Amino acid sequence: MSLESSSGVLKDQKRAEVFVSEVDTGAQLVAGLNSTLEPDEALRVRRKIDRYVMPLMCVLYGIQFMDKLTLGSAAILGIQQAAHLTTNEYNWLGTAFYLGYILFQYPQNLALQRFPVGKWMSINIFIWTVVLASHAACKSFRGLLVVRLLLGVCEGSITAGFLIISSMFYTRTEQTLRVGYWSLMLGTAQIISGFISFGVLHIKTTGFEPWQWLMIITAIMTMILAILFWFLFPDSPTNAWFLTPDERVKAVQRLKENQTGVENKHFKMEQMIEALTDPKTWLFALLSALCNVPSSMLNQQSLILASFGFSYLQTTLLSCIPGVIQILTIFTGVRLAIRRPNSRAYVAAMYFVPAWLGVLLVNLIPWSNQAGLLAGQFLAGFPVPGFVLTLSWLNNVTAGHTKKVVTNATILSAYCVGNAAGPLMWKAQYKPRNHIPWAVIGTCYVACPLLLLVIRAVLVRENRIRDAEPVDDGEEYVIERITEDGKHVEVKVDKEFLDLTDRQNRDFRYVL
Repeated sequence: MSLESSSGVLKDQKRAEVFVSEVDTGAQLVAGLNSTLEPDEALRVRRKIDRYVMPLMCVLYGIQFMDKLTLGSAAILGIQQAAHLTTNEYNWLGTAFYLGYILFQYPQNLALQRFPVGKWMSINIFIWTVVLASHAACKSFRGLLVVRLLLGVCEGSITAGFLIISSMFYTRTEQTLRVGYWSLMLGTAQIISGFISFGVLHIKTTGFEPWQWLMIITAIMTMILAILFWFLFPDSPTNAWFLTPDERVKAVQRLKENQTGVENKHFKMEQMIEALTDPKTWLFALLSALCNVPSSMLNQQSLILASFGFSYLQTTLLSCIPGVIQILTIFTGVRLAIRRPNSRAYVAAMYFVPAWLGVLLVNLIPWSNQAGLLAGQFLAGFPVPGFVLTLSWLNNVTAGHTKKVVTNATILSAYCVGNAAGPLMWKAQYKPRNHIPWAVIGTCYVACPLLLLVIRAVLVRENRIRDAEPVDDGEEYVIERITEDGKHVEVKVDKEFLDLTDRQNRDFRYVL
């Protein structure tokens, strides 16, 4: 046999053991299998995966987002007065979270490759629970700055881990909907956070303020989840506790169409270099950064709504409405994307249009028009499906486990840059109309749909180039396996499980 050395697959069969250590983990289960997986059986296994994996993913994504929102909710619960925060210091606390996130994004992704994914995320959840509870003890800017940095460090493992888990358990077709499911919890978290804030605002205790109760309540919820995650969340379909040995094989067989395998615990330098030199990595990174500059509205939302003339009690309830909007837009967005093939860029771009109207309303209508200002603020939150679809799309167009890890780290680092830069533009001198921040947000809302269309054009061009290339000659690849009685045998392994990157595997086609 002859194989490309850059893929980690060696030409000389005498060196097959090296090859075994570098192939995808799923190859060990399905190597040598000649049977095909029946659709009904594949569906049964997928439904079983859904029952055990998706509920935990959804709950965790909601909890981690709610924990992130605690700063914005605490703004009207007394944290600024208790910690003697200036407007600039409050904004820096929003930025600090993402500074911790970005500084540890590459280490977090490398750890997710090296260690069991579920266990590593569980450890991070436990640590951030302690950090979140520690917020309640902070009465100064310095103390809050430290805990916000640490919170960002820990939560940096979650989205990256979820992207890896989604590609491990689901086909490319299924991933869009599943990423949409756990992303729906962004809106759910806002609703729950709004009601919790409304409730703690009524708590009257001496020496312990409502914002401190908010931190403790959310920390308790997170601690319960950390324990559940450690015992119940699987690390991979190759060892998932809820699947029988036969079902694990079928779970891996289902992923053959992805051409991306399951995972590989060996870091490959050539894949890292490819990830960092691939133009689409940086196009997605730029899109990620620009999509998330407007996310700074989350920490400012309570303050903005209060500036419209609403009371603090009214503001806590009105803060639930953007959550409802996020649920509706994400649900409809992912549904449209899966119903219309090759439409991800078009669907994502479509949701930026209402946001343009929202930006114009907030900036142009009279300040006395409370209803119009409120409508504009809510319309500005419509583009959330753009980033959700971008995450699932990125997962679909990247192959090679190390390349995927590095690409995820790069895109999520860019996500942090956007989120870290956003809070700094809400300066005291721009209040109450905040024309400068809204102008920046409007610019991002114009640039993002254009970038989506550019990325699609690049991928279309690459698919056409591959379609014009000669068809693969169908080489057979083998690995050496030791049987139960100690014999060394060679078994065939499919190309899809060789841990090739999307560039190395010329049979790979980019979904649109």
